[in-house]
Amino acid sequence: MLVTGAAGAIGGALVPLLAEAAPNARLSLVDKREIAHARGESHVWDLANPDEIVAKYESITNDAPVDVLVNCAGFMELLSFAGTSWDLGRALIDVDLVSPLRLMSLAVPGMRERKRGVVINVSSLARLLPIRGSSYYGAAKAGLAMASEIARLELRHHGVTIVTVYPGPVASDLERRARAQVPSTFVSRALPTGDARGLAVAIVRAARKRDPRVIYPPILKPATQMLSLARRVTERFSPHPHG
Repeated sequence: MLVTGAAGAIGGALVPLLAEAAPNARLSLVDKREIAHARGESHVWDLANPDEIVAKYESITNDAPVDVLVNCAGFMELLSFAGTSWDLGRALIDVDLVSPLRLMSLAVPGMRERKRGVVINVSSLARLLPIRGSSYYGAAKAGLAMASEIARLELRHHGVTIVTVYPGPVASDLERRARAQVPSTFVSRALPTGDARGLAVAIVRAARKRDPRVIYPPILKPATQMLSLARRVTERFSPHPHG
C-alpha cells in the first residue's frame, strides 16, 4: 500500500483507517516532509521532481506488489495566471498531475495482471469550477480527474477499482493558505468546509464498495449536477487573488 501526501490533513486521516482495514498490509507513506506518528514506512520524497519517480518507487516497493495506491499529495496556490511564474505553475502540474499519473503507470499494470487492486486519486471540485487564481491547479486536477475516470472504465472488468475523489474545501493547511490568498467575500465564507476524517471515512467506504467517486462535503453534490449554473456563479463571484 503506497500513500502519497501522508503528512497532510487528508492523507494523515486516511492512513489509520487504511491500516485498520488492512492490518497485514505493508504501508509505504510518502511526503515531502517528515511524517509524525507514521503507521508504516515513512519516506521523504518531493513529487515536484517526477524524473525521480521510477527510482524512488522501485526503492520503496522493493519489487513487492502495490495493491493499493493513494494519490493524495498535492498543493494549491491562488494567484492570477499572469502572476504565477512558470516554475511555480510547472511545480503545480508536476505534483498534482504528472506524478500521480506516473505512479499509476507503475502500479496499475501489476494490478491488472493480478486482477486486483485499488487506486484512489484525490482530485478537486476545482476541476469543475473556474475559480480565479487556480489556472494551473484546476488544470492539473481536471486532468487527473479525467484520467482517473477513463482508467476506471478501462479497468473495472479487470478487478481494479479506481476511486476519484472530489473534495470541496476541507479544513487543512492547504485550505487555510488558499483562503489567505484571496479577499474574504460572502461566497467564499459561505462555502461549506468539511473535515479530513469525514472525507477519509467516505473514501475508505467508497473503496470497499467499489464506488466510482466521492464528492465531499456531501452538500456540494448538487454543484456537480448543476454544473452550468455553478460555473456561471463562480465566474461572476469568485474573488480576484492578490497576486
